[in-house]
Amino acid sequence: MAHLVLTIVEHRDGQIRKSSLEALALGKRLASEGGGTQAALIVGKNISNLAGEVAGHGAALVAIADHDLAAQYSTEVYATAVQRAAEKTGAGLILESATAQGKDLAPRIAARLNAPYLTDIVDAKVENGNLIAVRPEYAGKALLRVSVPVSKVVVTARPNVFPAENPIASTPETASIDVSDVKPRARVVRFVSASKETVDVAEAEIIVSGGRGLKGPENFPLVFELAKALGAGVGASRAVVDAGWIDHDHQVGQTGKTVSPTLYVACGISGAIQHLAGMRTSKCIVAINKDADAPIFKIADYGLAGDLFEILPRLTEAVKKVKGAG
Repeated sequence: MAHLVLTIVEHRDGQIRKSSLEALALGKRLASEGGGTQAALIVGKNISNLAGEVAGHGAALVAIADHDLAAQYSTEVYATAVQRAAEKTGAGLILESATAQGKDLAPRIAARLNAPYLTDIVDAKVENGNLIAVRPEYAGKALLRVSVPVSKVVVTARPNVFPAENPIASTPETASIDVSDVKPRARVVRFVSASKETVDVAEAEIIVSGGRGLKGPENFPLVFELAKALGAGVGASRAVVDAGWIDHDHQVGQTGKTVSPTLYVACGISGAIQHLAGMRTSKCIVAINKDADAPIFKIADYGLAGDLFEILPRLTEAVKKVKGAG
């Protein structure tokens, strides 16, 4: 049976990533709109146990590429697995989340399949045999509406835009994908995870970001304290990352990570267009800046024009009290 959609599932430490659960929900809806079903692909080592959860999130078929070569992410190994899974399932729409892995893998897949490539979409539907997708352009100032045949297209979806569904109990139909013959030109020897006190901004529902208004790296703990109280990820503007105040992993913007959290708190960030491009699709934006004319206020839902050194500690304390009372 041919499947309309093939969704690539990312996992980490034995857990399916939240962004992939969102992609599965989107894939299920698009497949239904197109009168077909969704297949999914998991690539890795000792990952067969994830098939039931993937099926519970809307995959009629779960393809599994389980091999030593896939123990760590490899563009060549993963791209081959996707290409073979697409051939096996008959899927025309290849879907993945616009994570760092997705942005690396999807263009390679599109080139191999000679297919159109739509990146970082924020809305989509299937109508009359076409995928009609919406993606931001010109640093988010415009929305581009694109229509391509659903029978051949590679798509990445922006995380935190499409809600994940609650899983249902399901017995998966599975298929094996062989990657044993792939000879990757480069391999990952090991993966060292940085110690994190807060949630990864790429998947965080709430993000607290700091900018040059903090005046120096010694004041960034104010952002971390509020983020910890909120259970949020910590973001940063390019200026403070370039200055070495915080690691690049926290950078939000055109040259950093694109995020769409439920709540985005910008602390001492003026709102340069490159930063806005990475966060303007956030559901609720709160800006804290002493400059009442800062561009960030133009897109903010709530603005606090004042001294962040006074506001942040009081806000953190208020959050702690509310959570303590709950």
